Amino acid sequence: MKWTSTVFLIAFITSISFAAEHTKDSLATIKKNIASKKAVLADVRELDEWNAGHVKGAIFLPLSSLQDGISKEERKQLPQNKIVYLHCAVGFRAKIAANLLEKYNDKVRPLPQGYEELIESGFLKED
Repeated sequence: MKWTSTVFLIAFITSISFAAEHTKDSLATIKKNIASKKAVLADVRELDEWNAGHVKGAIFLPLSSLQDGISKEERKQLPQNKIVYLHCAVGFRAKIAANLLEKYNDKVRPLPQGYEELIESGFLKED
C-alpha cells in the first residue's frame, strides 16, 4: 500500500475529527443484504490492492480519489436507495471513506472486517 504523507495526514486528522462508527451488522446479515440487492459492497483500497484481488461484485472507490470529493462517475456507482458497505484492508480507511461519502448516501456503513477476513468468511474473490 502506498500512502503519501499528505493522504496519511488527512486520513489521521479525519479519523480524529469525526470518525464514523463501524457497522454492527454481522457478516451473515451483510451477505444476506447484498444477495437480496438491498446493499452493495464498495472497496476503498487503492488500485494496486484491488488489482491483487478483490471481492466479486464489489464497487471500486479508492479512498485517495475520494479525498478531493466524489466524481460524477463515482457518484453513479453509489446507489441512493441501498446500504453501501465499505471495506478496506483492516477497517481504518473504510471509516474515513464513510465520513466522506455519507453526504451522498446516509446508508453508508464501514466494515470492521478487512478484505482478507471477507474472503475467509466466504465472500468470493475475483482476480
